[in-house]
Amino acid sequence: MIDVQKGFDDPVWGERNNLQAEGNIERILRHWREMNRPVFHVQHLSMISTSPLRRDHIGSEIKDGVKPLPYEPLFQKSVNSAFIGTDLEDCLRKNGYQIIIIVGLTTDHCISTTTRMAANLGFKPYLISDATATFGRTLDKGKYYSPEEIHEINLVSLNHEFATVMDTATLMGSIEPVI
Repeated sequence: MIDVQKGFDDPVWGERNNLQAEGNIERILRHWREMNRPVFHVQHLSMISTSPLRRDHIGSEIKDGVKPLPYEPLFQKSVNSAFIGTDLEDCLRKNGYQIIIIVGLTTDHCISTTTRMAANLGFKPYLISDATATFGRTLDKGKYYSPEEIHEINLVSLNHEFATVMDTATLMGSIEPVI
């Protein structure tokens, strides 16, 4: 679970797509915990003094519905990749995990970067399309790209090259019970 933090509710980010992302993340998390599957949390601590995600701001806190349990690892980062400056890769390898399920915020920043790096490091990422979201952005020349356009373009560029992209219902339907 990447950067599911209160600071992404700040209006400074602008228009957002997929307002159901956190609900889907909570649903996946509940199911994962019920099945005793491992959960790893990633928290972005921005170095930018005005960011809602900076360490000393309430926005850096993980959202209430998805806070880590005491035994669930939390990796803190200040860059877009959950693998840079953290022990995430070592933790995954030490435990023999090859397949990783990626959810969180935002599709075009930390989700995309972490997904690409995961694949390049030899992991098999599954990116859950409706358990992530992003914001609209304007290019230097003033052209606005909606959050849905950015979200879809990122998903399509990651699918089959760096990850298998699927939605929450498909993921939940494909999970075998743990015996």
